[in-house]
Amino acid sequence: MATRLPTGIGVLDQRLGGGIPAGSVLALTASPDSQAELILYELTAARETLYLTLDRSEFALADDLRRTAVETGDPQVQYVGGDDPIEHTTELVETLPEASNLVIDPHSILERVERSRYLEFVAQLQAQVITTDSLAVLHCLEGHDVPALRDLTEHVADVVFRLETSVEGARVENRLAVPKFRGGRALTDTIKLELLDRVEIDTSRDIA
Repeated sequence: MATRLPTGIGVLDQRLGGGIPAGSVLALTASPDSQAELILYELTAARETLYLTLDRSEFALADDLRRTAVETGDPQVQYVGGDDPIEHTTELVETLPEASNLVIDPHSILERVERSRYLEFVAQLQAQVITTDSLAVLHCLEGHDVPALRDLTEHVADVVFRLETSVEGARVENRLAVPKFRGGRALTDTIKLELLDRVEIDTSRDIA
């Protein structure tokens, strides 16, 4: 069995048989108004991380990492901007160290390029994470303007985490589904998360 890379969230790793198989691409889909970035921050503590930010400055992201209650380790943060972010991202992906994380946040910006160019990028990304036994995590925003290439992203991804955030009465509820898991077993039920200042698994029983 392939080496498993822990997510940093203990109960989740147990449910996934120890984590995500090395060499995988994981798509994390979530609403932009959720606290999904806490899941990304938990990952950065698990191993060396190259964190590519496409919408926030390096300074803003570094400040957020400093202020969070999550133990984030010491990720390498790089801002990806300019007229051709996919070319810049490709150059940075080629520097990915062995057995590390690559976080692209938000990946949605790269999903707006021409289809053939996007397929070329994804192929290069997959080759790099397989060669380095690493894990690529693509933060895919689910809002009012989902990119046309989102279906393609979820198809090529080895693992899909789908975070659903809803307001139930006076309570905000977060549930994580893992409908796709190559190299392991997808989960048949959702995991209830508490996303406050860090990620916690809600083990309380739901009341019907």
